[in-house]
Amino acid sequence: MKHVLDASATLAVIFEESGADAVAVALRSGAAMSTVNAAEVSARLHQDRWTDAEVVLAFEELGIELLPFSFQAATLSGKYRGATRHLGLGLGDRACLATACLEGCPALTADQSWQQLDLAGVEIKCIR
Repeated sequence: MKHVLDASATLAVIFEESGADAVAVALRSGAAMSTVNAAEVSARLHQDRWTDAEVVLAFEELGIELLPFSFQAATLSGKYRGATRHLGLGLGDRACLATACLEGCPALTADQSWQQLDLAGVEIKCIR
């Protein structure tokens, strides 16, 4: 089964944090992420002084399918703002949730607050 990863799940596997094993299983079965979430991962890695080549190599080695952030995903993400705002979820979080909904795949995250969400058509799996 394919999963849609958020930045926290991807960073957990890159940095070998708690929950990395669950992400590794998802990667073996096929995982994707929105380009918005890829930008979040890239920003964090660059913050840690990774080179452009190292960032690209990390994505290639993980084998994550990068999904363009479509207008349909953008409008659905905007629709989710009211239901997620009280938990402090931002654009990246909503982009992952919208992408998961549109792809019909579970969203994989390290953010435990997502378990409080009840969004139609969105299955959330927390890695920690």
